[in-house]
Amino acid sequence: MSDYLFETPVIPALPVRGERSVYPVRRIFCVGRNYAAHAAEMGVEVDREAPFYFTKSAFMAQPSGSTIPYPPGTQNFHYEMELVLALGKPVFKAKRDEAMAAIYGYACGLDMTRRDLQIAERSKQRPWDLGKDVEHSAVLAPITKTADFGAVADQRIHLEVNGKSRQDSHLSDMIWKVDEIVSHLSGFYHLGPGDLIMTGTPAGVGPVVEGDVITGGIDGLDPIGLTIGPAE
Repeated sequence: MSDYLFETPVIPALPVRGERSVYPVRRIFCVGRNYAAHAAEMGVEVDREAPFYFTKSAFMAQPSGSTIPYPPGTQNFHYEMELVLALGKPVFKAKRDEAMAAIYGYACGLDMTRRDLQIAERSKQRPWDLGKDVEHSAVLAPITKTADFGAVADQRIHLEVNGKSRQDSHLSDMIWKVDEIVSHLSGFYHLGPGDLIMTGTPAGVGPVVEGDVITGGIDGLDPIGLTIGPAE
């Protein structure tokens, strides 16, 4: 067995409703512009030919209920409320029914974004990493297993800041459905247990500042919460 030069980091993991064991996070994929109204508010059009993706490091995962520091390098830190898919089976070049069978469960998630940096990089046709792959930026609630949640249909998805409604939509407004997303993404990666897919956010995104409290939920899932602390 190898001797590492430094202490290895602890693998992030999520609690699962009704289970004592936790779900280890391997990778985090994110779907861009999966709600037409959100794409419109960002001044872009939806690509209806195929979904597109960006990624966050697994070590950006942060449990619901946390307080995170306002991140460096931004003056416009945004929330994005999302449905998260947690995969539980290997899947590669999958048909839609195979893709659906690979989904272990669902969770609420927040894709926290340095919006000013994302837009600046986008305008120069550069990668979005500084805007999206932000420390503490993948905030994740406990997972509910697929059998307990049921079919993804018209469940309400919502978010509040300091108790005031900011996002309020339904999962039926997603352009790319969950089986389509997993099927398409599996054409590029050997997906499997530990892979999370954040499926995009509805309209109503906006900035938060130190002291703000974010709450959100999706019908049938554990709710999510986050507090924005002072900058480091």
